[in-house]
Amino acid sequence: MLAQWAEAESHELRRADGGVNSDAIEADWDAVGALRDPVFVVALRGAFDTAGAATSALDWMLDERPVTIVATIDPDPFFDFTQERPETYLDEDDERRIRWADNEVLVARFPDGARDLVVLAGVEPHLRMRSFVDLLVGVAHRLACRTVVTVGATPEAVPHTRVPTVVGSTTDATLATRLHLSRPTYEGVTGVAGVLLERLDHARIPAVSLRVGVPAYLLHGGAQHPKSSAALLRHLERVLGVPTRHAELSEEIQRWAELHDTAVEGDEETAEFVRALEVDHDRCAEQDIPTAEELGRQLEEFLREFPPPDDPGEA
Repeated sequence: MLAQWAEAESHELRRADGGVNSDAIEADWDAVGALRDPVFVVALRGAFDTAGAATSALDWMLDERPVTIVATIDPDPFFDFTQERPETYLDEDDERRIRWADNEVLVARFPDGARDLVVLAGVEPHLRMRSFVDLLVGVAHRLACRTVVTVGATPEAVPHTRVPTVVGSTTDATLATRLHLSRPTYEGVTGVAGVLLERLDHARIPAVSLRVGVPAYLLHGGAQHPKSSAALLRHLERVLGVPTRHAELSEEIQRWAELHDTAVEGDEETAEFVRALEVDHDRCAEQDIPTAEELGRQLEEFLREFPPPDDPGEA
């Protein structure tokens, strides 16, 4: 019975034509008018956003820029609220309010950049992942996004004393060849980003995944690593041709660097481990990895040749 109920619920969210029931998303697609060569950038807090480095990066990029909310995804079908609990707060009028898991699709215009961006810096759902991903593919179609870029962060054996490396990959064979990116070979448990890339393949929308490492040995007590966020932003700025304010994170980077140094000091075993990571990192940095500038130039050429995706139907 439970399986039948779950299947019925899934069909309620998914239309027969492959689209998604409009009740799951509240949208005003005409709120922003035509966008300039838009790219959809997605980061979701969860298993593949270590220390919140990816979502924090997008939040920082948009913090002082006017944005328009074009769509809001209803949290009810997608979250277990015993795992992602709502928060209570007092608004400006001292009225008590509830803040739920937030998945808002924003549009940011960059007249000082190469294009406009559609951005989702949200929370990875617990339930109905396929239906959630179909909503995101629908957003890309409705706003005529030429490509989708997912950004994430993972715990890795990297030293906190070095600038983290950003690694790019794509499931699109043509894009992989053009941008000199690897195609994912990982097999195993995945999250929304992995499912989204597979669905975008079927929808014939090019997609690139950018991932930054976060020092695994520092992941305790709510530690943050803004240096990883800045590395992602620096990469996005060069790839997409939009300002990201990454340089303004310098004070926060310095503050956390001092905290990280203090945590390592006095522990000779950890200090020796960090020195070994530094040697390995410096050696790998000498390898022939495409620069952000090269990726940006090749992506621009690819998009000029690649026709915009057709909209198969309303999201």
